[in-house]
Amino acid sequence: MLINYINGLQHIGIPTRSFESTIKFYEALDFEIVFQTTIDDGKAQVVFMQLYDIVIEIYEVDVSSNRAGAIDHIAIDVEDVESLFECMKRKDYKVLNDEIQYLPFFENGVRFFTIEGPNGEKIEFNQIITKE
Repeated sequence: MLINYINGLQHIGIPTRSFESTIKFYEALDFEIVFQTTIDDGKAQVVFMQLYDIVIEIYEVDVSSNRAGAIDHIAIDVEDVESLFECMKRKDYKVLNDEIQYLPFFENGVRFFTIEGPNGEKIEFNQIITKE
C-alpha cells in the first residue's frame, strides 16, 4: 500500500521567469522564506516559502507558460524513498527517473524521484535527509 510510505504534502513547485516579483507576491500573502539557494551552477535561483503548513517551491526558469496550469509538480513527503521507488517501478507507473535523485536543499539534502500522472502532471516523492 502506498499509504504506508506517505506522510503528507511536502510542497508545490512553481516555475517562474519573474523570480523576485513572484517572491514579493507570496510575501504579500504572508508566506515567509524558509530556504533559498541556487542550482545549475548558480544560473538559477530556488526558494521555498511557507505559510502555516503550506510550502511552495519557486524556481527560476527561462520558459514558463505564465497561465493557469503553470504549476510544475506536487511533492509528497515520504519516509522511505528507496522502498517506494522500488515499489513504483514494479507497478504500472511511469517513473521519470532511472535512479533516486539528490539535491543539497535544507540542512542535509533531499532525495526524490518523480512519476508522471495521466494528464502529464509530475508527482515527486521526496524525503528530507535527517542526521542519524
